[in-house]
Amino acid sequence: MAYEQKTKQNERSVMSFIEEVDHSKKREDAYRLLDIFTETTGYEAKMWGSSIIGFGSYHYKYKSGHEGDAPLVGFSPRKAKISLYFATGDPEREELLEKFGKHKSGKACVYINKVEDIDEEVLKKLILQSVSFLQRMYPEE
Repeated sequence: MAYEQKTKQNERSVMSFIEEVDHSKKREDAYRLLDIFTETTGYEAKMWGSSIIGFGSYHYKYKSGHEGDAPLVGFSPRKAKISLYFATGDPEREELLEKFGKHKSGKACVYINKVEDIDEEVLKKLILQSVSFLQRMYPEE
């Protein structure tokens, strides 16, 4: 049975999604992140699945044969914390996170409470690092 990717790019409005964020401060942070990610990547924001705002995309294929598409970088203003999506596997990511500010790291996500807890210049470097790392790892064919 083929694996069906759940998180796909779709045509849902990014602005409508942000407007639906319950907490006004989190909504304000989502707009700030939207500006930073858009300016830094040069990509238009697109919805991925029901709650991820992604920028750019790449096609991955694992040795197992599993393949799919994913955003190069992205974020999601979730109820508890804001999730930031960066590439994993590059040691430069860890070095940048040491200077990032108040955050928690999961396997693929970096979690923040609010934008004012982090260094926006380091955020821009994390975005650029992630995009260039993924474009090297998965060059367009």
